[in-house]
Amino acid sequence: MTIYIDPPTWPGHGRLWSHLISDVSYEELHTFAERLGVPRRAFERDHYDIPAQRYADVVAAGAVEVSSREVVRLLHGAGLRRPKGRAQAPGSRSS
Repeated sequence: MTIYIDPPTWPGHGRLWSHLISDVSYEELHTFAERLGVPRRAFERDHYDIPAQRYADVVAAGAVEVSSREVVRLLHGAGLRRPKGRAQAPGSRSS
């Protein structure tokens, strides 16, 4: 089992965040996150958002540190990438 995390450089809600991913399956990712007590509500499409203050704990638990670019490459390579805001089908309208 290999789980990856990028540096906490993503701002939101007054703090910095990392992305926690698997390059194997969402089940593997959920199992790792659950073991660390990360709530399921922190899962967004294809990753868990991890606050900067938890970064060291997650790495100590076995997550491999990679760049943000590598996170995206790993997700694409595994077929697990779920991008935000996919293009809409022709003729559909946003509200």
